Amino acid sequence: MRRRPALLRAGALICALVVLLGLAMAERSAQAADLLVPMDLSQANHLKAYGLAFKALKRGMKVSWLLNYRGGSFLFPGGLSLEMEARVMGVSTERVGAGEVARIRQTIARSNMEEVLLEVPPRIAIYAPPNFQPWDDAVTLALSYAEIDFDTLFDTEVLAGELSNYDWLHLHHEDFTGQYGKFYASFHDQPWYKQQKKLFETIARANGFKTVRELKGAVALTIKEYVLNGGFLFAMCSATDTYDIALAGLGVDFVDTPFDGTPVDPDFQEKLDFGRCLAFENFTVYPDPLKYEFSNIDTSDYARLRGPEADYFTLFDFSAKIDPVATMLTQDHVDVINGFMGQTTAFRKDLIKDSVVILAEVEGADEVKYLHGNAGKGTFTFYGGHDPEDYTHAVGDPPTDLDLHPNSPGYRLILNNVLFPAAKKKPQKT
Repeated sequence: MRRRPALLRAGALICALVVLLGLAMAERSAQAADLLVPMDLSQANHLKAYGLAFKALKRGMKVSWLLNYRGGSFLFPGGLSLEMEARVMGVSTERVGAGEVARIRQTIARSNMEEVLLEVPPRIAIYAPPNFQPWDDAVTLALSYAEIDFDTLFDTEVLAGELSNYDWLHLHHEDFTGQYGKFYASFHDQPWYKQQKKLFETIARANGFKTVRELKGAVALTIKEYVLNGGFLFAMCSATDTYDIALAGLGVDFVDTPFDGTPVDPDFQEKLDFGRCLAFENFTVYPDPLKYEFSNIDTSDYARLRGPEADYFTLFDFSAKIDPVATMLTQDHVDVINGFMGQTTAFRKDLIKDSVVILAEVEGADEVKYLHGNAGKGTFTFYGGHDPEDYTHAVGDPPTDLDLHPNSPGYRLILNNVLFPAAKKKPQKT
């Protein structure tokens, strides 16, 4: 009987050791488990999932992008800290053990899917004027909401060579023709328009240019050199067609008197050099200051005829193993996406160069919404429209609240581009 307390103590000690061993094994199992971030319809916040991937890359983690698997899911190395951060961000996750990961990879191997390793967080810059409003640009909104780091720069910084510090550049919906967004007819008497015109003219003179058109042409050429040397360029809205117009019109006066104080060169159209353009060719430029359009590249008039209820565009389906770049750029949880307008809404297909890959188009029409191409060692991607969740975003409209659109398929396309440069291998021609 005297031995009973000792036996009880021994039993209690054994139980405690078993519990501790179980906890240790559970912790080791949790740490060893991988974390799957599904990107299909089960995901609670698609947009912040990209931010979670970016944070993981910043911490030195490797992230697998599972192209075409459950909407383009992400697979993260295990770790409770990342799982907790995902919960805080509202991102849905699933723990997957080694067996499940093996089954996922088997599925990928025998299907139109591919696993792409993301290794290094891209250094991101947004080209935007000093007086821009952060909520007036869809990319700035998307990056801020997803908690992805970025810097802003403008003409002086570009001409000074600062683009070499960045992997990925987005062109804020800027007008590269030097016509101040062609807002002359509607807003030339407004204080904000006059202030912007004065600011741009001051920047031009400070950099040794007589006109804003000449300044923007030099900036466009510098950006092209950045792409040719391996940079990743992304543009939306008017920064798409006006960029190529500026390249084609280098050294040619194609803007009218209200913008640069001189009339247009009467032979400007014949002097355009389409060989300098990235995406477009054989287009006609509209120099009339009272005409809102820059050229015949844009298809906004067709979108207006359809109206918001009938305006959709469709993503192309690519082979993940043969065309991983195009597949990365089109990852989404739906294939058909609501259209949205901008100063440049979409692009005429017959004015797009044959070398360009079409990523999305308006079915039944010769309108391209989303395109991609290679130039030298780098790439460019153009996406028509202004704000994927504001059909007719206008000057002075309130900002889009992305808390109301955490699963926006239109915004997802923007964020595909942000992670694109993080891929292990340099993009190859598709």
